[in-house]
Amino acid sequence: MHLIQWDFLPAEDRLPEFLAAYGSEGDWVQLFRKGAGYLGTELLPMPGLPGWYRCLDRWRREEDYAAFRRGHAAEYQALDRKCERLTRAEVPAYAE
Repeated sequence: MHLIQWDFLPAEDRLPEFLAAYGSEGDWVQLFRKGAGYLGTELLPMPGLPGWYRCLDRWRREEDYAAFRRGHAAEYQALDRKCERLTRAEVPAYAE
């Protein structure tokens, strides 16, 4: 399994929109479902870091994720730009 982790601090006035975009049925999940090998996403509050969330995206293999990124690059970039206003901080946490 290939795991992508991002840590986010949502903008205070955008929390509902952030949760809708990054949650288990959100905009990112809808996009990821277009990729072969996508297994699911979890969005979890981070204990000890008030306001922060960790997003876990699971893919069958790293190659599946890479193929998705190549095949859907324009859609990914457009959604990323749209979601920038929803966060105050965004940090890649881990990929394996």
